[in-house]
Order: sequence, then C-alpha cells, then structure tokens
Amino acid sequence: MGATPTFALNIFGFPINDLPKEVAGQILKGGSDKASEAGIQILGGHSIDDKEPKYGLIVNGEVNEDKLIRNSGANAGDVLILTKPIGTGIISTALKNGQVQIDVETTAAESMKTLNKDAANIMHEHKVNAATDITGFGLLGHLIEMCKSSNVSMDLDFESIPFFPGVEELANNGFIPSGTKRNHDYVSNYCEYNDSISITQQMMLSDAQTSGGLLISLPSDQANNYIKTYNSSSNINAHIVGNVTVQSSKLVKII
Repeated sequence: MGATPTFALNIFGFPINDLPKEVAGQILKGGSDKASEAGIQILGGHSIDDKEPKYGLIVNGEVNEDKLIRNSGANAGDVLILTKPIGTGIISTALKNGQVQIDVETTAAESMKTLNKDAANIMHEHKVNAATDITGFGLLGHLIEMCKSSNVSMDLDFESIPFFPGVEELANNGFIPSGTKRNHDYVSNYCEYNDSISITQQMMLSDAQTSGGLLISLPSDQANNYIKTYNSSSNINAHIVGNVTVQSSKLVKII
C-alpha cells in the first residue's frame, strides 16, 4: 500500500465472432474511465480472440519507501477498520444463476466500481501500522496473512462486519463459490469461531472478493478520525470490525 500508479496496459480476451463489437467497446471504455478516475492513462496492451470474455489491467506505479504501508506491522491494541462490505463472490455466483434482486446487484456493482484510492490516500493522514486489500483470499484469509507477518492475533466482532444486503440468504440457498469453500477449508485451521457463528456465516467471512475494500490496522485513538474523514467523502461507509491482540494459539477469533 502507498504506491502511486503511473500508467496501465490492457489485457483483453474477447469472442470476436460471438459478441457484438459494441460490447468490446463498452468493456474497453469502462477500463479507460476507471484509469482516468485513478489519474492515469492506458498506453496500449494486448488482445486475443477468446471464447470467454476476459479483461484486466497491468498497472505500473511508484512508491516512496517512507510512505510504504505493508501488511505487516500491526500492533496489539490496534483497531481494525474495513472500508467496504463483504459478499461479492456469493452475489456473483447467485447472479450467474439469475437469483439476485436488482437492488442487491446494483449495490454490489457500485462497491466494486469504487476505487480504493481515497481510502488509501486518507491512510497517509493517520498513523497506520498495517493494511491490505481484501481480494480472493477473503476477509479471514487476508487477516491471517496480516497476523502471521505481524506476529499478532486478532479478534473480529461478527455483528460489526458489513455485508451486502441479501448475502446471508443467498449463501443459505447454496450460492457459495468454490473459491470461498477452499478459503474456508484453509482458514478454519487458524480460526476460533463463537458457537453462535453458523457454517454459512463462516463461509461469508471467507468469501472470495472482487474489488474488495481495505483492511487497516491503526491505533485506537486514530480510528474514529479515519472513519469520520473517509465516510464524509465516500458513498460507502468504513466500519470498525475488530482489534489486534497479542499472539495466541488461534490467530483469529470471531466473537
């Protein structure tokens, strides 16, 4: 964390004979619009004829070593802040099966389209000890990674964790991605769940995210100010979801 992007390159796979070219144009425009929002240009890239549409960006950037924020360095007594809700993997799986209400789809899409740029920039105004983004390993996977690299444990307050509306119902109906299940199998070795946390809720905590938010570890006297600053300028609210403790036999306790 803490780098500034400088430019990007497209990586694009598209079924030329199966989808209208207008769709390709919309995908590329979406990437260009987001790059512009991040303050950079797309300077080229590589495209292939591919049966399944794929799109991504290779991004180059620069970082001042003094401003680098690693996923190590969390201290016992720190507070944990999460800047986006959880559940995009479950929602995406249900969406492929036509089982997502339009308001849930819209809310998740808006979150995924929201850059972490502001959340990251505000970190530099506070004494942040560690941070990571929440992506394919899910919330618990990235928490465990931070615990291991910082030699600490963490307590999560399940009731404080923001989930997208409808995620628990979708998970109860079986729309859980295979990646989320693999995450759960892995993290369970390091986690201690309160008896009140159901298997479905455990899966939700392990849900593989696309364009998830930031998980930030910072001193308790900095947390409320960070949230106030971030929430006043964002359409998505950050939440305090737990705290850092001295290392114990289980790296993460969900209470």
